[in-house]
Amino acid sequence: MNTLKQILNYLIWTSISIVLAFGYMRIILGPRDEEPTGFWKLTDILYDLALYHVGFVIGCIIATFFILIDIFYLKKKLKTNSNEVVIRFLILIIIALIVGVSHYVCEKVIDII
Repeated sequence: MNTLKQILNYLIWTSISIVLAFGYMRIILGPRDEEPTGFWKLTDILYDLALYHVGFVIGCIIATFFILIDIFYLKKKLKTNSNEVVIRFLILIIIALIVGVSHYVCEKVIDII
């Protein structure tokens, strides 16, 4: 039962990290154009592909880093802390910022991606 609870806990944190990544991709891509027609419908499809595909991959990267940090560091440090959910959420936000900044630098500044 404890293992099932742990898996459910990490599944919730993973879904939060994917939502954070979708938000980041929405900021990077900008607003969607109004109802494209004709050839511009292709750009709408590419927008959706970039938003969901890249957002999902970045969210999984954020979740992987968070789970590794939680397993190896946070579990030991937060056993007696009453604000463990808030601290974990702040750590998740910090990891999302680090991954977002490194993605932005690799894509726009260095032009690797």
